[in-house]
Amino acid sequence: MSTQPAIANAAALESVQIRVRGRVQGVGFRPTVWRHAREVGLDGEVLNDGEGVLIRARGQGKDIETLVRRLRDEAPLLAAIEAIEVEPFTGRLAPGFRIIESNRSEARTEISPDAAICPACAAEVLDPFERRFRYAFTNCTHCGPRFTIIRSIPYDRSATTMAAFPVCAECAAEYGDPANRRFHAEPIACHACGPKAQLVRFDGRALTYEQHSMFDDVDAAMSLIQKGEIVAVKALGGYQLACDATRLDTVERLRLLKRREVKPFALMARDLDVIRRFCAVSPDEEEALCSPAAPIVLLDAAGPERLPEAVAPGMRMLGFMLPSTPLHVLMFRRMPRPVIMTSGNLSDEPQAIGDAEAARKLGTITPYALVHDREIANRVDDSVMRVMDGRMRLLRRARGYAPASISLPKGFEDSPDILAYGPEMKATFCLVKEGRAVLSQHQGDLQDAATWDDYRKNLALFRDLFAHDPQALACDMHPEYLSAKLARKRASEDSLALIEVQHHHAHIAACLTENARALDAPRVLGIALDGLGYGTDDTIWGGEFLLCDYRGFQRVGTFRPVAMVGGAAASREPWRNLYAHLTAQMGWAAFAMNFRQLPLFERLAAKPRAVLDTMIHDHINSPLASSCGRLFDAVAAALDVCFERQAYEGEAAARLEAIACPKTLAEEDDSLCYPMPIPVLKGSGLPYIEPLAMWNAILGDLILGTPQPIIAARFHKALARSIVTMAIQLARRDDEDAQPRFDTVALSGGCFQNRILLEQTVRRLEEKKFKVLTHAKVPANDGGVALGQATIAAAHLIDAERTRRKGGTSCALEFPDGS
Repeated sequence: MSTQPAIANAAALESVQIRVRGRVQGVGFRPTVWRHAREVGLDGEVLNDGEGVLIRARGQGKDIETLVRRLRDEAPLLAAIEAIEVEPFTGRLAPGFRIIESNRSEARTEISPDAAICPACAAEVLDPFERRFRYAFTNCTHCGPRFTIIRSIPYDRSATTMAAFPVCAECAAEYGDPANRRFHAEPIACHACGPKAQLVRFDGRALTYEQHSMFDDVDAAMSLIQKGEIVAVKALGGYQLACDATRLDTVERLRLLKRREVKPFALMARDLDVIRRFCAVSPDEEEALCSPAAPIVLLDAAGPERLPEAVAPGMRMLGFMLPSTPLHVLMFRRMPRPVIMTSGNLSDEPQAIGDAEAARKLGTITPYALVHDREIANRVDDSVMRVMDGRMRLLRRARGYAPASISLPKGFEDSPDILAYGPEMKATFCLVKEGRAVLSQHQGDLQDAATWDDYRKNLALFRDLFAHDPQALACDMHPEYLSAKLARKRASEDSLALIEVQHHHAHIAACLTENARALDAPRVLGIALDGLGYGTDDTIWGGEFLLCDYRGFQRVGTFRPVAMVGGAAASREPWRNLYAHLTAQMGWAAFAMNFRQLPLFERLAAKPRAVLDTMIHDHINSPLASSCGRLFDAVAAALDVCFERQAYEGEAAARLEAIACPKTLAEEDDSLCYPMPIPVLKGSGLPYIEPLAMWNAILGDLILGTPQPIIAARFHKALARSIVTMAIQLARRDDEDAQPRFDTVALSGGCFQNRILLEQTVRRLEEKKFKVLTHAKVPANDGGVALGQATIAAAHLIDAERTRRKGGTSCALEFPDGS
């Protein structure tokens, strides 16, 4: 953010209007302005409106300059200033400086994400001499609920679910006292006037409190957990299910009742000391855990103590978070052990947010619930982060991060308003408005009926919150994605332009956007590796090398296309991908002749091979897919990792990463990692990564009895090496003296959530002098696709408008082959 012109303007004026844009509502910005203005002796007023914060000030130029500098340098902790604009003001201003009522103009500001309890509030609720001692809904301008309670903007109490709780005299005094950290804290509350927590039974039966050692209902809930019970907890953005993570019987019962077979559970611990008993915590990880966003952080399970395997089956990492609300702080006061704190839902449904909904859905899991009487306006799950290649990276962007906006790069200033509908899985959508992108919170798989309903509700919510009236829509080009069908329907009904975007192009555009790559910057090599996406040739893509920018792309390389036998079933059953790979690469006869002694041969021979072969030969529900994700599945199945089925998306690949030998990765020479040459596909002429030699080497290692961890490590190294070899080959021009075709590589797609693959690929690319762009603030998985769709659509519309002004025709979205 640059404020130098604003400061210069302020110094030359005596009566000004200062516009502050960005995330400046609900974060204590007005009281900060008030204090600074009074300290430097200015007259005037400050208010919230639909564009942010508006300040009108009168005084000496040097004092106005000081105010602007302080706004820039001493903004509140949760604020994110995008711009400060200063212009002359000719209206009248009374003596003194005041905070005045919000002006409800068109919404153009940001909505602050929810913020974890600050240290001051955490100390207060534990101090018996404070009036908010053990008050579970304590907050101030530096912390507390924001997005989860908001119904409209400007962000005032009347526009939130706190409107149902009139403030008492003491809270009103704090709210109106500029010296108090609760000055204009909209969710302000206390025991006397605010929401209240209560321990209840979903079945309506009475609780016998005498059985529990407790301070209050919140403490009693943890007493139940310590006794081995499961308790539903109404948290900030939805219900959670909590139980003692050290009790194997309780963890297994939760898995059975929640219908969550093996997917790892999230954990909460009282403090860092408890976490360090089970995990190693780096300084970056500690900073993330203690940040206002308070995400789940995936940590290496390398502490002196161990949790039951059932907490995170097959994983070497545990997902921990710290208490993010005063309710959690109070619950954990007397709990020295980790607690599972997972979404309050069944299987992969959205977490419950309504009390009746929770009783209906969670009453079959537990009779106990810690509830409260403040309504949850907006469902938001926990965010998830992981350190990879030395940076904290979001894997799921939700609580604490959404819906904070993202600045669009240089060249997008004239973008019209756009709505991008996003993907089918890990669904998000994205609004573009006034040069910024608002990416929604993670919502899940749209094929789940409840998630689909929630997705449509959130579309309407964001439309209203941001007064968003798009001039164009963007969606995935897949003909069957529900999000794309909805976009096509609205485009038809409202006569709006619709830009259909190829899935992997959107992945790369999201990475370019996050890294502030300008609209007119040279093309990059985008490497998008994931499970699947619909290609421009009507086949399934998933291992793609695209020479691209926002405007278009040229597919210049790929992985070998292999049949997905059974279609969607291949994504759930890794053995199908293994069978397809082996028969496509070497044929069953060669496999039988050379590797019959492997137990793997007998397992595959027992499958209905005649049916499978017919499906592949006749293209019956067996689309060809150049999927890197399915290659991971096949290798995992060969090592007897999730051979029959995956209980959740990506399980096989995650477990394969988890078993990879660190010593092999760090010390073994590249000469021992598996060969993956790059021939050319017949017909298209595309270079592709050919895994036949790799398969022969893996199967040979199995015959030799090479340990699975070593094979897994060699596979990861081989894959990274082949990716970099492809990049080097694609960068070359026929004229050896000419500049390379590109010098920058962008990595995206869910496969790059694999720490080994990302770190190996980045290191090898950088050794070859490529500049490498990766994801950190936006997920590499499908959670970032909507952002890429939005910027691709914006580029198309900006160019179309430029062409229209020149009297020409609009440009194409895709580069012609060979460009």
